[in-house]
Amino acid sequence: MPHTINSNICEGISSCAKACPVGCINQGKGKNLKGTDYFWIDFEICIDCGVCLSVCPVEGAVIDEERSELQIKQDK
Repeated sequence: MPHTINSNICEGISSCAKACPVGCINQGKGKNLKGTDYFWIDFEICIDCGVCLSVCPVEGAVIDEERSELQIKQDK
């Protein structure tokens, strides 16, 4: 099952996007509730490798289950 970025916990550091081997992590448009940049995972591309979870320095920003309701919805 794909991982999820909780868009409102994400601080826009981008370690996950840089490390993703399949490019499924996208920067959101605008700011999240904390006023920071944020990222989101395209579940259709994610291969569930877990790299995002291992490189993210923000506790709770990436979780190891698919929870689309935690991501701010974006079009590609």
